[in-house]
Amino acid sequence: MNYDILISFALATSALAISPGPDNIYVLVQSITNGKSYGMATVCGLITGCIIHTTLLAFGVSALIKANDNIFLGIKILGALYLIYLAYKVFKSNGQLNLDVDIIPQKTLKGLFIQGFFMNVLNPKVTIFFLAFFPGFLFSDAISSVLQFYILGGIFMLVSFIIFSAIALLAGQIKTYAVHHQNAGLVLKWLQIIVFIGIAIFILL
Repeated sequence: MNYDILISFALATSALAISPGPDNIYVLVQSITNGKSYGMATVCGLITGCIIHTTLLAFGVSALIKANDNIFLGIKILGALYLIYLAYKVFKSNGQLNLDVDIIPQKTLKGLFIQGFFMNVLNPKVTIFFLAFFPGFLFSDAISSVLQFYILGGIFMLVSFIIFSAIALLAGQIKTYAVHHQNAGLVLKWLQIIVFIGIAIFILL
């Protein structure tokens, strides 16, 4: 096992989880609007949905790896290009954090869990992102690729759960900081760009 690759994967996942995106912004707004427990319910739903994407990736891509190494190389190249495209989209954005709590209706804890789950599972962008992100971090020649994808998925879910939970629990402080530091969104925007490009380079090399 190449532990350096696993550490790199965990660090990249951490940076992605911290960077502002639809999921963590939704968690933040739910926590601000309805309370920390509602933010945590959303987190649990989102993270549970990742199990579905990991399973699809593990069995689908593993079959392609067994069928043809060139196909797998093509997947990694397309994945790197997709990550560069995501970096470009972030670059073109304004970098502002939208914390408009007036547009979020209140739901039950169960309702937020279910909504978070289906937000994740039914979002094709998550599937594409997993396909772009995970294959470049396979870390062993001895362990089956299916098991490696599940290990990567487990790390992704654990790291994301920790960071998303911190966002939910510290929502009030995060909102106060964002209001008083207008450049916070810009800093996070460039963090996201650097992470996307860095992962793309890692996959290509």
